[in-house]
Amino acid sequence: MGRNKAHFSRELFEFLGDLALNNNREWFKANKSRYESVVRDPMLEFVADFAEPLRTISSHFVTDPRPTGGSMFRIYRDVRFAKDKSPYKTMAAAHFSHERAKEVAAPGFYLHLAPAESFAGVGLWHPGATALKNIRDAIVADPDGWRRAAGDAGLSARYEQGGDSLKRPPRGYDPEHPLIDDLKRKDFIASAYLDEEEVCAADFTDRFADTCRAATPFMQFLTKAMGLSW
Repeated sequence: MGRNKAHFSRELFEFLGDLALNNNREWFKANKSRYESVVRDPMLEFVADFAEPLRTISSHFVTDPRPTGGSMFRIYRDVRFAKDKSPYKTMAAAHFSHERAKEVAAPGFYLHLAPAESFAGVGLWHPGATALKNIRDAIVADPDGWRRAAGDAGLSARYEQGGDSLKRPPRGYDPEHPLIDDLKRKDFIASAYLDEEEVCAADFTDRFADTCRAATPFMQFLTKAMGLSW
């Protein structure tokens, strides 16, 4: 069982800190084996080992430990339309999606590791117009259910909700609705800070699972709003 060992180390954070200071192809090429041994391989192993605990939260969310096209985000930035042409991301991250995420917008669980900026994330970030309408309609149809999900004690104790919101009420919704601030949201996300000691602990896989589990009512509401099985 890989769950009872530390996947991540201080070397991961040291590498990412060094990369932030040397974000160029020459430096990365010279340090690629270091990246693979302290960032890529540990993350892929974590993704594989997280499959079992994730199933205890929901059997419909999946892990994919492939090095390309799987749960782990690529280290390479897409700079085609970016003002910042730095070629590499200075964080390590993985996203655990719903089994039908390729068919329809779906909330997910997210792990982000970076020096002094590590966190667990849940929800839907920048969903499209159809997904936003589905969530807003679900809130209008079941306001008490949304209040219970968004105000759940487990979520509130561990997470901070965030994201962007419209300045004006969305078209087609009552501006006087008691949940208008939630209906104005453009993102339905929450994040929980993780310190480096916690990330490097031998039981981090289970700790991360507990953190994800704390967001169950929130994730369950969003998942069902998308017409998906929880």
